[in-house]
Amino acid sequence: MGLVAAVLVVYAPALNLGFTNFDDPNYVLENRHVRAGLTWSGAIWALTATYAGNWHPVTWLSHMIDVELHGLSAGGHHATSVLIHLFNTLLLFVLLSRMTGAALRSAIVAGLFAVHPLHVESVAWVAERKDVLSTLFAMLTLWAYLRYVETGSRSRYGLVLLFFVLGLATKPMLVTLPLVLLLLDVWPLARVAPAHEKERNGLWHVTKTPAFRALILEKVPLFVCALASSMVTYLVQQSAGAVRAFDTIPVGRRLANAVVAYASYMRQMIWPVDLAPLYPYSAGEPLWRVAFGVVLLIGLTALAARAGTRYKYAAVGWFWYVGTLVPVIGLVQVGSQPMADRYTYLPLVGLFIVLVWGLPDVLQRLPVRPYLIAAAATGAIVASVVLARRQVAIWEDSITLWQHTLRVTLNNYRAHHGLAEALVAVEKSDEALSHYQAALRINPDSVEAHTGIGAALGSAGRLDEAIAHYRHALRVSPDDAPAHANLGAALAEQRKFAEAEAHLRAALETAPDLALAHGNLGVALARQGRMSEAIEHFAKAVDMQPTDGAARRHLGSALALEGRTDDAIVQFETALGLDPADARSRIGLGETLESAGRLEGAALEYEKAARLNPSLAEARSNLGNSLARLGRVDEALVHLHEAVRLRPDDSASRYDLAVVLWRKGLIAEARQQLEAVVRQDPAHEAARRMLIDLRKRETRSRSPGAER
Repeated sequence: MGLVAAVLVVYAPALNLGFTNFDDPNYVLENRHVRAGLTWSGAIWALTATYAGNWHPVTWLSHMIDVELHGLSAGGHHATSVLIHLFNTLLLFVLLSRMTGAALRSAIVAGLFAVHPLHVESVAWVAERKDVLSTLFAMLTLWAYLRYVETGSRSRYGLVLLFFVLGLATKPMLVTLPLVLLLLDVWPLARVAPAHEKERNGLWHVTKTPAFRALILEKVPLFVCALASSMVTYLVQQSAGAVRAFDTIPVGRRLANAVVAYASYMRQMIWPVDLAPLYPYSAGEPLWRVAFGVVLLIGLTALAARAGTRYKYAAVGWFWYVGTLVPVIGLVQVGSQPMADRYTYLPLVGLFIVLVWGLPDVLQRLPVRPYLIAAAATGAIVASVVLARRQVAIWEDSITLWQHTLRVTLNNYRAHHGLAEALVAVEKSDEALSHYQAALRINPDSVEAHTGIGAALGSAGRLDEAIAHYRHALRVSPDDAPAHANLGAALAEQRKFAEAEAHLRAALETAPDLALAHGNLGVALARQGRMSEAIEHFAKAVDMQPTDGAARRHLGSALALEGRTDDAIVQFETALGLDPADARSRIGLGETLESAGRLEGAALEYEKAARLNPSLAEARSNLGNSLARLGRVDEALVHLHEAVRLRPDDSASRYDLAVVLWRKGLIAEARQQLEAVVRQDPAHEAARRMLIDLRKRETRSRSPGAER
């Protein structure tokens, strides 16, 4: 019960966390296969997809099951991860206790595993489901292996193989698990008993015995599966561009980073502060840190090997830690992070074993009371609980996550970019632009930063500057689909439709499922009057991102222009169901209702849009026109005057105001508005004709005949 309570104390707040923009969109929010829940087509996709640079079908299936059970409620997804972490904790306790017979020590190891702050990232981050889930299969593999050792049953070995394969299909980091089984053969399972075991020979002597060689042969099927998984993973990540070439990060720098990372994880285990989801790759590690890491690794490895006879747990725990980190230590660099908290989720178990079994053996030679050891263990767990709860809180939302990351790391351009994206999502464009620019100062060739700056400038109407940034991004990465899609949209704004369409189709050639490209191409086609083609691409964008209100709004507008009023209304109402505060979708719905002759409903939608965004001139203008048609002229004039005030250069709104003023009999005011319209737009024929007619009437009203 204590372990359950510890997990709940730390992770209960996780049930109130939201999704973040750190891979959660790729894994859940914007992944149309996952969003559909558990389906046959989704299962086939999961088995064959190399999406996001990974092949991990079991991970995809777990997210699909979550969507099936909880929809897109983030709390349900977090609850699943917390529950899996709890199972992992309990399984670790049961396994260690059964293998060693030391229930108290096993409970302490499991307690540290349950609440250590380094493990928060694996549990509180929805997209890192693969970490807790693969560890669950790792624990089940160890359980099946223990039962196989106890019974010698081939069926038990079949379970070992099954759980191991499922673990590899969840996260290929488990490729070193067969080595962990070999370590457990030495201790605590004691499947190797050398005839002449001498302390000076230690673990090296054990590994040379015939019995140990037989145990290696026993695990050949597991090694074959691990090799196959490694090859698939490398090919998939290389094809996705995630594997960094040796000319990008030289071998020497990788080795230096590896030894520093090993030492850093141990430091963070002891002093888990300033933890972050992304650590930047530094230009070069100081020589003293590399030297310290080398000395520490060599020294502890030699010490563990020498202690292999008398203190087998020391060798087993140390090599568990070193071995399970090998796939993610950076020798084959994937992505741009030199290290990550999540990589320690399973490896730290080895160090916990060394500490929990080793400290009592060291301290028994000193005049230390047993209760003091228990108090120290309790204190370590309590301190971990406090720090872990604080760490859980940083995953509240994207802004909180990246602001924390920028506080505890330096020169982190990816954190600046993540924060900028989060700020854009809450319409804080000015703050977002400053963080995009900060990212660009750190990494002048950041494709994401150039694209983000371009989007911010484009939304502000600074299209030429935006286009310059998109073109720079494409010089760095010619096949970058978002850069092509955004450049195409900007060029379409400038009515350079041929070039715009070329870039948008280039984006779709690289990324056929990029909803952004389909949506932007739809807009470009609609502006050219190619409405049926536009509808096709808007529909694809909606299919790929069903919760994208803007995509549904564009589709609704295109359907309305094609006369498909009922279908258009469905799209606008769905968009408003997703975001009732979307003023532009309310305007679109109002225009569609108005075209269908439903003036009262249209006026109501325009009124709601005006309340939601009082500075939206389009809502005021449409509301004024609809009220005028309903005979509510005085109300109409209020909104039309406001529309002209908000957008004084809009000749259409002025003309509408002039018409209503005329109907009201306010001829002089109508004439002023019409004269302003003609000045702004000399080609506005309706305004010119109306002004001529108005002047003729004024002339007739002033003639002598008119006075009689």
